[in-house]
Amino acid sequence: MPKPTYALRYTAANPAERIFPHSASSSGVVLPGTGLLQVMVWNIFKQQRADWLKVLKKYGLDSQLVLLQEAQTTPELINFATSSYLAVDQVPAIVMPQSASGVMTLSSANPIYCCPLREREPLLRLSKSALVTVYPLEDGRQLMVVNIHAVNFSFGVDIYQQQLKPIGEQILQHRGPVILAGDFNAWSRQRLYSLYRFSTLTGLQEVRFTDDLRKKAFGRPLDFVFYRGLQVADASVLATQASDHNPLIVQFHANP
Repeated sequence: MPKPTYALRYTAANPAERIFPHSASSSGVVLPGTGLLQVMVWNIFKQQRADWLKVLKKYGLDSQLVLLQEAQTTPELINFATSSYLAVDQVPAIVMPQSASGVMTLSSANPIYCCPLREREPLLRLSKSALVTVYPLEDGRQLMVVNIHAVNFSFGVDIYQQQLKPIGEQILQHRGPVILAGDFNAWSRQRLYSLYRFSTLTGLQEVRFTDDLRKKAFGRPLDFVFYRGLQVADASVLATQASDHNPLIVQFHANP
């Protein structure tokens, strides 16, 4: 029997709460809808390198949304997240006795919708995760945010496309702005073509980085940010040794 897919929601001084797919809730706090909305995207490499917390504090605290991949639920990360953000949601892709790792979304507003997703790596039999959350904006619209760590080791692109399919269905149904970001493991020509075709079909644009310091494999970048219904104000990649990936920082004008 397949294991149930769920997210873990962490809040200050409370035990983790399980959130199951398509969960909806009310929220009294909104994300900035008329000013700048800053998003940080980073594969944090399970916090295995020094200075990861220093980088998070320096750049994450200025971001209303922080999308982490390979986030391991260590006490240091959970303490930082719950003391700095209203909502912390993680999809445990790999569960170990003392912790779990997977995508984690930190936000300055509580999501009004949460849908965790998992896809099993066909070769390693380990899972990769994605998380769809929706937040209210000041102007009355609703922002959909998708945080993804794509499957890595597979023959062909069938599993890769299979992981993207339910995300695409939700994006197409959503009428407001969208941010899709994370580690897409787009290291082959086939994967990159599938990703760009997916973005075209869902009406998403790619954020471009002038000084592109994104991690690459076989000459292709692995980390991307796509968007719809927003305007890019600034986009940069931070050079750091705190992970095997460099963080992406994107500022959006949230007005249409």
